[in-house]
Amino acid sequence: MWRIWMLFDPRRTLIALFTFLFVLAIFIHFILLSTERFNWLEGNAMEAARAVTQVVGLG
Repeated sequence: MWRIWMLFDPRRTLIALFTFLFVLAIFIHFILLSTERFNWLEGNAMEAARAVTQVVGLG
């Protein structure tokens, strides 16, 4: 194992790894936010629209 670290600088390798994982995590969160089911910021838009139409009396 030590021979691998002789080829790569440990600091640069770990910084690159953590940067990649951070970007991957942000990317996955944005994908989830773009779906209707997993958007935890806006909630379920269809359920909110149904509730409003029932209160108003349109549905």
